Amino acid sequence: MVTGTLRTATLRTVAAVVTGLALLAVPSAAEAANGTVGVRETVCADSLFVRTEPLGAWMGTLYAGQTFLVKGPKQGGYVYGFAYGHVNRNGWVQDGWFC
Repeated sequence: MVTGTLRTATLRTVAAVVTGLALLAVPSAAEAANGTVGVRETVCADSLFVRTEPLGAWMGTLYAGQTFLVKGPKQGGYVYGFAYGHVNRNGWVQDGWFC
């Protein structure tokens, strides 16, 4: 009986540790940072829309690991700059999704 209880407690502890480590491996919004003007930032979000203006028309999508050169200005939670990769043009992205 004691052995079974100990085994169950050990399995629960191992499951909790594995779950905690898995959560640490994925960047969350709380870990993401605002862009700094003049810095080529790395996107932490799974995807980040590039727009023609803040809340404007969609013109491309950046994915985690791709980069965005923050040129500024910042306006209404969005930041202007150059989206590298397949977008390869100037546009606006929602600020706060950089590593």
